[in-house]
Amino acid sequence: MSPRLHLHAWGDESGVPVVCLHGVTGWGGHFARLAATLGPRHRVLAPDLLGHGKSSWEPPWRLEDHLAALEAALEARSATWIGHSFGARLALEVAAATPDRVERLVLLDPAIVLPPQVALWAAENARRERLYTSFEEAIDRRYEESLLASARRALLEEELRGHLVQAADGWRYRYAQASVVTAHSELARPAPSFSRARVPTLVVLGASSHLPYDHLVEEHRAALGDLLEVVTVPGGHTVLWDAPAETAEAIATFLATSA
Repeated sequence: MSPRLHLHAWGDESGVPVVCLHGVTGWGGHFARLAATLGPRHRVLAPDLLGHGKSSWEPPWRLEDHLAALEAALEARSATWIGHSFGARLALEVAAATPDRVERLVLLDPAIVLPPQVALWAAENARRERLYTSFEEAIDRRYEESLLASARRALLEEELRGHLVQAADGWRYRYAQASVVTAHSELARPAPSFSRARVPTLVVLGASSHLPYDHLVEEHRAALGDLLEVVTVPGGHTVLWDAPAETAEAIATFLATSA
């Protein structure tokens, strides 16, 4: 039996399905504003991944475990899949393994594969406990920890009120640190070939992201040709925070032209 995933849902149940997958340390609520932009025509489903939010925190947390949990929670429905960072790797895995389930693919500043030394650094960094004396301090530190370039504070406060919880010893995020360490390790594994995921694909990159993608664009375009569109928006890695309007516009335009 697959672990339970908590699903955030927006839009009419009969709407065009869109599945959104967050990155490590995130949660499904990250896509609330995007869902509002897409409107009621789309049925947006955003699970909290394993080890995150209100989903099961129990291991294992391998790529295969995330994919099995997603398949069980989403009942193998065909949809547009949107993934940010680690969520983009998962969305690519779904498209490569079961392309009939993926009508369109949107990869937001994707973490497709990390060099082992980078994955090690990220995993070691994730071992540090994130504990804050107040909600305000947690927001302040998020700017430093996520290398945010231009995110509006009000946007972060609105979203993270649902992801930060107050405990007896301070404020914490709703995720298991061990699952985050594991996710960085999993990103050092070889990724599926882009040619196995031949579906209309939009890649949205942050102009000042710390996670480079330039070395993969040529390989991606060689595999997909005209099926691939690449858009660069202002800001860093978390494009829905640094450039929410530009990112939402790129996605909405892509969904409209690919329909």
